This record gives sequence, structure tokens and C-alpha cells, in this order.
Amino acid sequence: MEPIEYKKGYKNFLGCKIDLRFRPFIPRKETEFWVKKVIKNNLSRAKSREKFVCLDIFSGSGCIGIAILKHTKNSQMVFVEIDKNLIKQIKLNLKINKVSVNKYKIIQSDIFEKIKGRFDYIFANPPYVPLRNKHIVQQSVLNYEPLNAVFGGEDGLLLIRKFLKDAWKYLKKGGKIYMEFDHLQKRELEKLLEKLNYKNYKICKDQFKKYRWLIAK
Repeated sequence: MEPIEYKKGYKNFLGCKIDLRFRPFIPRKETEFWVKKVIKNNLSRAKSREKFVCLDIFSGSGCIGIAILKHTKNSQMVFVEIDKNLIKQIKLNLKINKVSVNKYKIIQSDIFEKIKGRFDYIFANPPYVPLRNKHIVQQSVLNYEPLNAVFGGEDGLLLIRKFLKDAWKYLKKGGKIYMEFDHLQKRELEKLLEKLNYKNYKICKDQFKKYRWLIAK
């Protein structure tokens, strides 16, 4: 059965109307949970700074970056997405939510391939569902949502490995990475973080008490 969000044509995300006409991955409440925490606990404390520059990578609909721009005054956002149709989707959602054009930049890139500069915050919600778990994925997801935004290789860590391998190079001093992952990947993710020399990180739970997102410095 087609997801109700696609039928309606949009999804609400932290007070933002996220249009779905180009069929991006539908924003999830687990993502909304940690983005809300980021805004409340971190970005709201950045008021003393002139501005802070953020990167929303694997951007999809643009929901993460748009919510942060709407709920913070002094943020600037670079949206990164490889799919040209989703570049259109991000542009449309920025327009719908009346985000000033001087607050953002959009880059079509395969992860960090075309990215330059360093950022105060990097936000990532990569495809992370393991292909080996395809048999337990909801049929509505398999039939209607973009599978390249769902599956991250056999173990779900294919794009996460690529992302974390280079992400630290794009952080300013004191900068932070926020990334979503599958709750069953916690142990493998910790091994990966240690292997890549991330010494300062925290694995956090979502509203359902499942390990779902991390903070790395």
C-alpha cells in the first residue's frame, strides 16, 4: 500500500512542510527526534558566534538542513545530494519553507567528492539498512520508497564507511558530526570509529530506546 505521505504529497518535520513530489525517502520520526535534540542542546547555544556553517549530506528531501535553518538564526547550510531529481526536491522545499537564499548552498556530489571547506556541524542520514535484512523491510518501503536511500550494502555500512573515513577532514576545530544508523549496527560502528581514530564519540538512543544516532568530534 502506498505510504500516506506520498498520497498527501508532503510530510511535516519539526514544523516544516516537506514536499515529497519527487519521491525522496520519507522523513522518519526517529530522525525528527535527534534533530530536535541537536537544535535544542547544541545549535541554540551558538548564539554568541557570528555564524556557524553546517553540512547536510545524503540530504534527500532536505528535511534536516531545512529544520535547522528554520529553528536557528545564525546558521548557514550546504546541502549535498547525488540525485539530480532530489536536488530539485531540496530547492522546492527551501522555497516552500521560505528559507532565504543567502542562507544555503546546494551541491550535487557523491559524498565529499565536490565539497570544499570545513564545517562547524556535519549532519548525515545515510542509507544504512543491510541488504541481508531486506526480507524484514516493510513492503510499502520496498514498493514505493527509493531503495538507494534505504539500503547501504550487504551489512548496511557501505556508505557509512566512506562517509566516516573522510568526514573528520571537513570539520572545523571543535566541530561535530551527527549521524543516524541502524540500531543493530552499534557494535560494528564502534569498531569502525575506533579503527578510523575517532577518539571522542557518543552513541545515543532514540525515543524508542534504541541506539540510533551518534555524535563524533
